[in-house]
Amino acid sequence: MNVVVDDRETLSASRFRRFRVARRTQESASIVSFDLVPVDGGALTPFVAGQYVTVRLPLPSGEGLLRTYSLSGDPADNTRWRISVKHERGGDAVPAGRGSSHLHERVQAGDELELAGPSGAFVCGDDVTRPVVLMSGGVGLTPLVSMLHRLRAMNGAHNRRVYFIHACENGAVHAFRHEVETVAAAHPNVRVHVCYRLPSAEDRAMKYFDSEGLISRETLQALLPLDDYEVYLCGPPAFMQSNWRLLRSLGIERGRIHYEFFGPATVLEDNVVEAPLSEKPHAEIRMATDTETTIRFHPEADPVAWDPACGSLLEFAEQHGYAPAFSCRIGVCNTCVTSLVDGKIEYTEEPLEPPSEGTLLLCCAKPAGSVTLALSDDAKAFE
Repeated sequence: MNVVVDDRETLSASRFRRFRVARRTQESASIVSFDLVPVDGGALTPFVAGQYVTVRLPLPSGEGLLRTYSLSGDPADNTRWRISVKHERGGDAVPAGRGSSHLHERVQAGDELELAGPSGAFVCGDDVTRPVVLMSGGVGLTPLVSMLHRLRAMNGAHNRRVYFIHACENGAVHAFRHEVETVAAAHPNVRVHVCYRLPSAEDRAMKYFDSEGLISRETLQALLPLDDYEVYLCGPPAFMQSNWRLLRSLGIERGRIHYEFFGPATVLEDNVVEAPLSEKPHAEIRMATDTETTIRFHPEADPVAWDPACGSLLEFAEQHGYAPAFSCRIGVCNTCVTSLVDGKIEYTEEPLEPPSEGTLLLCCAKPAGSVTLALSDDAKAFE
């Protein structure tokens, strides 16, 4: 990364603060933006393009649900923050997203929300000197729109080429089209390319897109002159995997591809093909001696010797064939909260909001002695 951001410092400095929704904007059929201003009237904490905030949503059940959303606005605007949220509607036995449903269905202009942040290390810093490729799929464009605004401002002093490449289903779900086009029209060094997978008749008539289907090697070769690019990549897992490999096949160095990806980074590596769950290899399970720290993933499970090289209990569980739910991996979103049946843990990162008694956050916890967990049914070991 070009800029090192210490999430612990940014989170501890801000914690939760009340914001009022100054404006609600329907960006597409599935994405709504919320412009947010501090209720206390104080100054906003500056953010770096690409960072996110954590929102605490008061659900009708009384639960305080934590969700993270990228800041999609211009970092130079010190009057408000903007988050842009896709409504995850679910379907086919997949439940609708609780956070996005609450925001889309209940939160209107004038309502108040609690936010913490900004944080995150997927950032576009001031020291970027190479031509930049901002490449997104679906709602993954939200942090890249913020980066586009930042790069536009920086281009006053640096004559840098910027390529904004976006892929989505069609014009109905294409957010920020006018905003991005406006930036490109005012800055000749910004070039935009839009790929619709299934364009409508209206999309064709209005010429809203530049290519059809999936982003291809031929498309990128025609769009990008041979050069040493800095790439920022964000989107759904399948989009990330295919385009990571595509970019690498074009000779772009691994270290020049920066990404926001909520999952194990190894799935993006060259020549890695995700196997079906039934074919996933297990880590070698070594039974512990009497003096070693042990982990039981379930109260009935055999104890397994803890590996001190693991960064967290989440990483250790994944190495042993489990798939616990997670999102941020830095103790921000509480997605990985898990019951602690026995033993003690210590946190390598202080959680933004500590979990309730008898639970822990897998993503930032290590054992302080032998522990017994109770992983949920959704985190069963691969058979």
